Amino acid sequence: MRRTKEDAEKTRQTVLEAALKLFSRDGYSLTTLSRIAKEAGCSRGPIYWHFENKDDLYEAVLAYSQEPLEALVAECSGMLETPVEAMDHFIECWLGLLANDRKYRQSFEILLNKTELTDAMSRTLKRERALTKSIIAMFRDLVGQAVGQGLISTQEDPEDLGLLSYTYLMGITQTWLFAPKLFSLKQQTPFFQRQFWRLLGKSN
Repeated sequence: MRRTKEDAEKTRQTVLEAALKLFSRDGYSLTTLSRIAKEAGCSRGPIYWHFENKDDLYEAVLAYSQEPLEALVAECSGMLETPVEAMDHFIECWLGLLANDRKYRQSFEILLNKTELTDAMSRTLKRERALTKSIIAMFRDLVGQAVGQGLISTQEDPEDLGLLSYTYLMGITQTWLFAPKLFSLKQQTPFFQRQFWRLLGKSN
C-alpha cells in the first residue's frame, strides 16, 4: 500500500512538472490534458485521478510553483525586529528566485503572459489576490516598523508604501520576463535594491 501511495505521489509530481512546462511555454488555452499526459508519459487517467479538470490542474500548478514565494513571505513577515534586513532579504530572494528558479519564474510567465484570466478561473484569481495582499501587508508592516525605529524618514502611509513596494517589484518582474535580454537581472539586483530604498526614503 505504501508503495502505491508513493507511486501515486510521484505520478502527480510528474504531471505537475509537465503541466508547468506546457502552460508556461504554450499558454493555458493551447495546453490540453492530452498534451500534458503525453509530456508526462502517461494516459489521461492518472491526471483525472489527481485533478478534477484542467482548471483544477492549473490551480495546483500555480500553488506548486509558488511555494518558494509563500515561504519567503512567511519568513520575512516574522522578521519585524529587523525590518530593513527583512525587506532587503525579500527583494534579493524575489529577484534571485526569478533569475535562478525555473518553477518560480514559470509561475510568473503563466500568470502575466500566458493566461487570459476570466471568471471561470475564480478560485485561481482568489488565491492569487490573497497572495498579493499578503505581500503588500508584509511590506506595510515592515515599513511601519522601520519608520517606528527611525530607519526610514517619510510622511507617507505605510499602507501606500506597501503597495508601492509590491508594484515596484512586479514592474521589474514583468519587464524582465517580457524582454530578458534588456538587462541582466543578476547584475542589476544591487541597483534595484538601492533604488527601492530611495523610493521609501531611507537615509544611508
